[in-house]
Amino acid sequence: MQFDQPRFENFSGTLLVGMRTHMSLKENTTRDLWSRFMPARKEIRNVRGSDLYSVEVYDDTTFFRNFDPGKTFEKWAAVAVDTLTETLPVGMERLEIEAGLYVVFSYTGFPSEAHKMYAYIYGQWMPDSGYEPDSRPHFALMGSGYKGEHPESQEELWIPVRKRMS
Repeated sequence: MQFDQPRFENFSGTLLVGMRTHMSLKENTTRDLWSRFMPARKEIRNVRGSDLYSVEVYDDTTFFRNFDPGKTFEKWAAVAVDTLTETLPVGMERLEIEAGLYVVFSYTGFPSEAHKMYAYIYGQWMPDSGYEPDSRPHFALMGSGYKGEHPESQEELWIPVRKRMS
């Protein structure tokens, strides 16, 4: 696992189309979600670019503070679209990610070992940063450097943040 120093980005927001499920880290169904989404994504119209979005929507900003691997959250497999057509493909839904400040970590390594990166982000970086998680979706952006379960696979981890209230 290797990563660069994080950077801050003012994300302008985006509209996604994809599939979602509710899961926990203990009962992780990410692979099933992506195996359903990938064959069906060719039916999505007005796709912007070729990047894939792996999105997590948490009920509150304390999800990682009192860590419980059995706590559920919403997981999405999606792509960005320019505009939304009136009819979505069967099994697909829309998700809008609002604009706001994100801290972005570039990650290289096996996707199955990304939990080590998240442990660093929430266990070390976040407490020392002066920032706290915001209540917008978190996402991994998987672009041309993403190679699946490969040691040189690259992705970006986008964490919504706001200045910590003292």
